Amino acid sequence: MGMDGMEVIAIAVVIGLFYVVLKQFGVWEPLSLEDSCDGELELSMVRHQPEGLDQLQAQTQFTRKELQSLYRGFKNECPSGLVDEETFKSIYSQFFPQGDATTYAHFLFQAFDMDRSGSIRFEDFVIGLSVLLRGSVTEKLRWAFNLYDINKDGYVTKEEMMAIMTSIYDMMGRYTLPSVRDDSPYEHVERFFQKMDRNRDGVVTIDEFIETCQKDENIMASMQLFENVI
Repeated sequence: MGMDGMEVIAIAVVIGLFYVVLKQFGVWEPLSLEDSCDGELELSMVRHQPEGLDQLQAQTQFTRKELQSLYRGFKNECPSGLVDEETFKSIYSQFFPQGDATTYAHFLFQAFDMDRSGSIRFEDFVIGLSVLLRGSVTEKLRWAFNLYDINKDGYVTKEEMMAIMTSIYDMMGRYTLPSVRDDSPYEHVERFFQKMDRNRDGVVTIDEFIETCQKDENIMASMQLFENVI
């Protein structure tokens, strides 16, 4: 797999693999009349009561009916109104039985758990989803950078990128074709930094990340793959 191919995986996996979560939460189930009538009523029947639909509509790119549909799927999967990390890992593991999705799911969970509470609220879910599916290219890239910036200090180090890359390889499994060598993640991280670390200071900043990605046609194409899926 060449450099461009790995970059597309590293960036697009943030959006593409999130399809797994969407499908698990029943996002594509059609709206019924009952949803539009009972959506507000359902908000008071869970342990965590999310913000009102009007407020969430203002904070996202979703319509009221889309939010109601999303909430129904979210509530069906997580009746308490909260998703804990073990549930999140379980969802991913179902779709990658030949690999180990645990570590990648952990990193993705951290990116969604904005207040570090140990649970993903419906608000966290739809705000992140809105960025990934309907945000601008810059917004999507900022979200991806936040995933890669594991310790949230504003920089991505080689160690952090190595952890993310290794988790992707682990999730995809050792049965991928063509097969990957044990040193493949390391090689791709080195190439990634050669391209991203423009001032050669050993870390990648958000500005370096966005600027480099925006100049890469493959990465830009990957940003468009899952627009308007709901």
